[in-house]
Amino acid sequence: MTRPAQRVLYTARVRTLGGRDGMARSSDGRLDIRLSPPGTPGPGTNPEQLFAAGWSACFEGAMQIAARRLGTTLPAGAAIDAEIDLNAAGDAYFLGARLKVLLPGLERCVAQAIVDAAHQTCPYSKATRGNVDVALSLADAPAPGDGAAPGAAR
Repeated sequence: MTRPAQRVLYTARVRTLGGRDGMARSSDGRLDIRLSPPGTPGPGTNPEQLFAAGWSACFEGAMQIAARRLGTTLPAGAAIDAEIDLNAAGDAYFLGARLKVLLPGLERCVAQAIVDAAHQTCPYSKATRGNVDVALSLADAPAPGDGAAPGAAR
């Protein structure tokens, strides 16, 4: 694939030892975590959780850019609930993803336009396009005073 001239904005450097039952540390020491396989009682996080955190953080940044281009701003309560599935079919493993976006106070059509634009520009969305089944949805805002966290089951 040919890409236009680019400049590298940032390079993350992480060394992982022991795979899913090991540890990972970034070259600057800001990330230093234990890893445990998903669904086990191990003390660490897992790659799927890290991917969900990274993608949702990046996606919110892409939404901020999209909102600005549409002449608006993201509401203070903007949030993304990301779910990453580790799936298996025979000997093959693959990922699935759901991003549930909460943009309280925005008209639904504006919120949807922001989400759609963000999905076109977010580097994680671009990297997974055609490789990962992704479902995007807008969450309904919790009722005033119900105290529910965004995306929490009611």
